Amino acid sequence: MARFRCQGTMVINHLKFPSGSTFADTTGNAQAGDYVWAPCGTPAAMSPKLIPLDAAATTIKGNSIFANTPVPCTIPGCESIV
Repeated sequence: MARFRCQGTMVINHLKFPSGSTFADTTGNAQAGDYVWAPCGTPAAMSPKLIPLDAAATTIKGNSIFANTPVPCTIPGCESIV
């Protein structure tokens, strides 16, 4: 059960999601407005743009290749346009 916030525009399965979108790995873990994307619960699908929002998400990111990637503190203008 993990939730992530996207710190930039992401394209998943030909769908474009704006920065600030929130992803959950299961419908049971999702809150209102979240997108459910099951692969976000695996280290292999991790992106440096996904910011962990709970302990499970922090563990998943810690087990990915982006474990030590710094969290961006700003979103460039080009990343905020969908």
